[in-house]
Amino acid sequence: MSNVSPSPSNTSRQWLIGLALLALSLVLLWWFWPSEPQKQQMGRGRFGDTGPVPVRVAPVVQGDFAIELKALGTVTSYNTVNVRSRVDGELVKVLFEEGQQVKAGDLLAVIDPRPYQVALQQAQGALQENQAQLKNAELDLQRYKGLYAEDSIAKQTLDTQQALVNQYRGSLQSNQADVATAKLNLDFTQIRAPIAGRLGLRQLDLGNLVSSGDTTPLVVITQADPIAVIFTIPEGDLPAVLKRRNEGATLAVEAWDRGERLRLAEGVLESLDNQIDTATGTVKLKARFANAEQMLFPNQFVNVRLRVETREAATIIPSAAVQFGTQGTFVYVVDSDSKVSVRQVTIAASDAERSMVAGGVQPGERLVLEGTDRLRDGSQVEVIDASATQAGDAAGKGKPGKAAARNDA
Repeated sequence: MSNVSPSPSNTSRQWLIGLALLALSLVLLWWFWPSEPQKQQMGRGRFGDTGPVPVRVAPVVQGDFAIELKALGTVTSYNTVNVRSRVDGELVKVLFEEGQQVKAGDLLAVIDPRPYQVALQQAQGALQENQAQLKNAELDLQRYKGLYAEDSIAKQTLDTQQALVNQYRGSLQSNQADVATAKLNLDFTQIRAPIAGRLGLRQLDLGNLVSSGDTTPLVVITQADPIAVIFTIPEGDLPAVLKRRNEGATLAVEAWDRGERLRLAEGVLESLDNQIDTATGTVKLKARFANAEQMLFPNQFVNVRLRVETREAATIIPSAAVQFGTQGTFVYVVDSDSKVSVRQVTIAASDAERSMVAGGVQPGERLVLEGTDRLRDGSQVEVIDASATQAGDAAGKGKPGKAAARNDA
């Protein structure tokens, strides 16, 4: 096996290729080397911003704070009536409109009254006949008493006449009951609203034969004013409610729509169930609403807010300012030198926008709302006016050329 040395032409070619690659590497290194502003920006992104951090702030205020319990409830009517006929006959009149508000006693429909008028006349005729018979028997009884006193008739004749009078009196009472029944049936031919409320859809049409045994009602009436809402709360919230109830306080209840954007009605807590549901660990409550504006509908689902207590002169902060860490809840407080400090706070109660704190901050102090992701204890901040920023954004949208120039700068 023989060793072959490289030729001079191959060696020079390799040197040329190496020099070309080295030159290309130097050019790429020079091209992508960051400028001084870029170095500063890179340094800030890696080791922390050297300038003030722009933030938006909100003050700590003092005022009344309502402690509320939220739940999902169902609107329930106090009374619901299926209106049916109490006599048999033809439906000859329908005097209501679907969805109409009616009062108790309003005439809704009429059943053909003619058969019941005839039955009343028959009962009245029988009554008059028995009245005449009773009157005649009573006159004979008076005569028999006189004759018996003169010893002109036997005692048996007098007793028989007395029994006949009693028989006619019993028949007269039966005839009077027949007349009352006929009058009642005739009155039942006029179907009236038993309660005040809103009518539903009509189930029977004019001309149909109706019966007292029909399962299909003529119409359904639901009482909508007042109306109730049934909802549940966890058993852990029950002691606070019971305490306020035992003190004689009237607890306000609000009904909101599903999106909790519109308050439908405001009422009061009326009653509580007498036991806790062991399957869910909740207890049922009933609230009463006047519902004068008819905003609540039976079987409607609503969001319920039960106001248990209103704390006066409470320390209130925006919920957006509350931060959560390994050591609990805290906020960033901005001092007069535009530096932030971390404060531990205890949230006593909270709603969607505000939180009541038991301590940690004082009314008048400023808390960071936006820009907290770049903050730490002692950071320098620049407070941005939200209204001015929005106005600037609106002006920038109206003049895109200037906005582009500022961005380039």
